[in-house]
Amino acid sequence: MSDTLPGTATKIQVRPGVEGDLAELTRIYNHYVTETTITFDIEPFTIEQRRSWLMSHPDHGRHRLLVAEEDGKILGYATSSPFRPKQAYDTSVETSIYLAPEYAGRGVGSLLYRALFAVLEGEDVHQAIAGITLPNEASQRLHLRFGFQPSGVLEEVGRKFGKFWDVAWFRKPLSPGTAPGAEPAAG
Repeated sequence: MSDTLPGTATKIQVRPGVEGDLAELTRIYNHYVTETTITFDIEPFTIEQRRSWLMSHPDHGRHRLLVAEEDGKILGYATSSPFRPKQAYDTSVETSIYLAPEYAGRGVGSLLYRALFAVLEGEDVHQAIAGITLPNEASQRLHLRFGFQPSGVLEEVGRKFGKFWDVAWFRKPLSPGTAPGAEPAAG
């Protein structure tokens, strides 16, 4: 998929992430690990440590990794990952966006979310869930713009940089949620 950001003529390609992207994806993520509270990981990752994460996001199914690329440079990525490990949660995914810092606020996140939700339309996914460390008004606005609904705040659930942080949870219904071939519940 190719798209153009508002106010530019440059084409940005959104495509599945591949092994060759791993070094840059790790660099982008590590920026958020060491410089922000956007993720609650505390120690930076090596490329090898991130390999299993990459492999858990194939180019099909409900767990995806999409990258935005312009002229061979990765601008950022979006994922849909397992929400929780128990099987009953399989039709819920947790979505995330991480942008190269120099591309934040330029529409790349919206481009990635449009593409991610487009590929998830054909999958057995009932809910998309996002956790946002507070404060983060830009992320909250993005999620609301994409139809996420606030679902509550867990206060002081993460400690990073010597401080406790709140996390706001958002959810976005994606499908009716019946299993393939199952009859909907009578109401």
